[in-house]
Amino acid sequence: MFRTKRSVLVRRLWRSRAPGGEEEEEAAAGGEPGAAAAAEARAHVCGGGRGCCPGKAGRGGRAAAGAEAELKALTHAVLKRLKERQLEGLLHAVESRGGARTPCLLLPAKADSRLGQHWYPLPVLLCKVFRWPDLRHCSEVKRLCCCESYGKAHSELVCCNPHHLSRLCELESPPPPYSRYPMDFLKPTDCPDSVPSSTETGGTNCLAPGGLSDSQVLQEPGDRSHWCVVAYWEEKTRVGRLYSVQEPSLDIFYDLPQGNGFCLGQLNSDNKSQLVQKVRSKIGYGIQLTKEVDGVWVYNRSSYPIFIKSATLDNPDSRTLLVHKVFPGFSIKAFDYEKAYSLQRPNDHEFMQQPWTGFTVQISFVKGWGQCYTRQFISSCPCWLEVIFNNR
Repeated sequence: MFRTKRSVLVRRLWRSRAPGGEEEEEAAAGGEPGAAAAAEARAHVCGGGRGCCPGKAGRGGRAAAGAEAELKALTHAVLKRLKERQLEGLLHAVESRGGARTPCLLLPAKADSRLGQHWYPLPVLLCKVFRWPDLRHCSEVKRLCCCESYGKAHSELVCCNPHHLSRLCELESPPPPYSRYPMDFLKPTDCPDSVPSSTETGGTNCLAPGGLSDSQVLQEPGDRSHWCVVAYWEEKTRVGRLYSVQEPSLDIFYDLPQGNGFCLGQLNSDNKSQLVQKVRSKIGYGIQLTKEVDGVWVYNRSSYPIFIKSATLDNPDSRTLLVHKVFPGFSIKAFDYEKAYSLQRPNDHEFMQQPWTGFTVQISFVKGWGQCYTRQFISSCPCWLEVIFNNR
């Protein structure tokens, strides 16, 4: 019996669904690529630690088989309503795991589907099938700025491309100290309109846009001002130039054929460390840095966790900063401008005597740092970024 192209696409899509439950554990045990990272993420949650990745309750064998059959029937019913071109775009997005730039999958906004006792909007249903089997509600996801439905609250059509959404990283109150260490302060500086850089990294105390040796950051008359600059480090050595960011969104990756952005793999590095080489190979799709109305968001596009330190992610009265672990597929608001400006003038007189590093965010790939590690400082991490925001 001959199958139509549409039925072949539907079958390929179902085979590309996200693993979950017992399937995931078996795949991890068998060494399937990417499964170990997913299993580690679940183990972190199931072990009692409260992180940004919600857990998934286990199911009995018979109940799981029934749920799987119900999910398959519902998914096939939804996919068979799509046009061939839409199926091809969705398959490309799913098989590339978000690495390729794929078009929006616009479907009726009011359409939803029932799975068990729950009704799911189509975007949430497809995210459950192809990305996060434990997803429960649309409040757990955040739409990426590359999507046509971004910022549109009421529209007849809504994008259902699962890779145009990210999982929202919710911070607990108070957040658990995954890693905690003293706040690093800068020496006083009289540089006007300056952007601070951490002395821990060995960088300069004042990164004034007019005084940088990196020509990429210097602004010509009439050019749009950058909103941040990005420095890439390998341990204590900065690699390449400072990267000036003018567009609202920037992809930072190691080796990605599609898309534009900051390609770390093109930078010349003399570091021969095996650990650095190993971590470099795991950066993959890296992160997406986006300036939005409420602040700056970081989306982890890679297959491994990233670690973030930011003053605006912490308690304003705290004298220590947390390092937050962000799992693959999750987004976190790494920087809040309004909070950063308010934190520049704390009420504590003793605190006011110290310069403040609130306009810098540090991000490490794969490896964390702090009290839970032998690496006490980010400058001991193999591959990491310093994002320095323009506070003018």
